[in-house]
Amino acid sequence: MNDNRNPSESRTVAAALDVLDSPEKKNFLTRLLPFLGPAFIASVAYIDPGNFATNIAAGAQFGYLLIWVIVASNLMAMLIQTLSAKLGIVTGMNLAEHCRQTFPKPVVIGMWVLMEMVAMATDLAEFLGAALGFNLLLGVPLFVGAVLTAFSTFLILGLERYGFRPLEAVISGMVGVVTLCYVIETLIIKPDWSQVLYFVVVPHLQGSESVVLASGILGATVMPHAIFLHSALTQGRIVVKDSGQLKRLYHFEIVDVVIALGGASFVNAAMLIMAATTFHQTGLTHIATIEEAYRTLEPLLGKAARWFFGLSLLVAGLSSSTVGTSAGQVIMQGFMKRHIPVWVRRLVTMGPSLIVIGMGLDPTHTLVMSQVVLSFGLPFAVVPLVMFTARRDIMGDLVNQPQTTFLAGLVAGIIIILNVYLLFQTFTAG
Repeated sequence: MNDNRNPSESRTVAAALDVLDSPEKKNFLTRLLPFLGPAFIASVAYIDPGNFATNIAAGAQFGYLLIWVIVASNLMAMLIQTLSAKLGIVTGMNLAEHCRQTFPKPVVIGMWVLMEMVAMATDLAEFLGAALGFNLLLGVPLFVGAVLTAFSTFLILGLERYGFRPLEAVISGMVGVVTLCYVIETLIIKPDWSQVLYFVVVPHLQGSESVVLASGILGATVMPHAIFLHSALTQGRIVVKDSGQLKRLYHFEIVDVVIALGGASFVNAAMLIMAATTFHQTGLTHIATIEEAYRTLEPLLGKAARWFFGLSLLVAGLSSSTVGTSAGQVIMQGFMKRHIPVWVRRLVTMGPSLIVIGMGLDPTHTLVMSQVVLSFGLPFAVVPLVMFTARRDIMGDLVNQPQTTFLAGLVAGIIIILNVYLLFQTFTAG
């Protein structure tokens, strides 16, 4: 992807190649470190403001009941993201490039337009979340918070010029901040851990509203832009051709995915646990929006907990908006096969977010509609991914096993059915 690597990038690649050549020379942790990173960037999509909204609503209305949905959703996401990473590793091409190369031109154009809408909708939700975070912590208006988010996103994305490692480090650090915030919050609220464990392992649903929220949790977890982005993050990071090395590289990427998405699963579960303990158990079962959540949190838990919630929302919004903008760049270049100035690609993705927030539209309704757009786009990412990774002429020795293709197809079917159900509920409500 980039032959002009900087010294830090070159050292990481050299260390990875050394491990792939002689895997027995070092302990497992030392061997693993050069391969960590891509999944941590992709995992940011799994703890964005859309997740805040669905997890808070689920915890407030149903307590710990739906925590198993978070676990199941992240297991599905692990499989999908692993396949995306494998596509990039094996072929040296990302998912958008494969779509452009495989499908007829009208289909490619339609997919490009839809995925651009997905990237914009993603950025809208994430800019809104970060703006709410700035509003909570600094007291600034939402539009000012959105401008600060855009400026911060440009600064973070500017790290790309120094190679993949600095950007991975910053994004991973921001994920760590969100995780730390929720660790502290769960220690403050002291949940009933026996009930938490019970609902993790024993699936429950309680009426149609719980089904809607379960669908919402899944819809906010498996995100089309993250699927396109992950294949781009791995396609040129570490390039090997030997079959044995490819398999070892893929196995390390699986570990990367499990660690990163496992952490994201923990953060999402902590969001629901916080809402269940803070709102549901105190009778505040109708706290269904981010705005209500942060306004109600201070009198219930004190200023420290409110500050941690605001910080976690801000950092999640900033990191996910950075990843969403980066995904927009990948989608545009992959489908159009032409170089576009970096600042143009970023403005195309971020511009609509600033316009919508500047118009003063209702944040909750805006967030819901952005999730509807994502629901439309999801099948156009999942289905081609399963198709490509099941083809031996594309994947060679790392083609999906029949059981993997069956399981991935089943997951794709579940995701699509639940998203169609969400769309139906959205457009027939009221």
